[in-house]
Amino acid sequence: MSKPNDLVQGTLDLLLLKILALEPLHGWAISLRLTSVSGDVLQVSEGSLYPALHKLEQEGWIAAEWKQTENNRRAKFYSLTRLGRKQLASEAANWQRLSSAISHVIQLSEV
Repeated sequence: MSKPNDLVQGTLDLLLLKILALEPLHGWAISLRLTSVSGDVLQVSEGSLYPALHKLEQEGWIAAEWKQTENNRRAKFYSLTRLGRKQLASEAANWQRLSSAISHVIQLSEV
């Protein structure tokens, strides 16, 4: 049985792109924002987060830059690229179509 904090397969890219569309953030802040915005339902481990960020960077959907954090520590900040905005729009549209289809099935009346 799945746990509530398990991310649906394939949604992590979409979630990360959306969070980074709001503002550039470092990895730990991305994780905190995802958890906070989802009401503590969605959580991503470091073992999933950083490989996903690396993949998004390799795809050209995000860019990374070393900066100082608010705690005066050096961290890699990630920001959405123009190509990333296009990918976000595409993935968001696909998610809307999929979630709508699933909602239709779930709302079927039982006999």
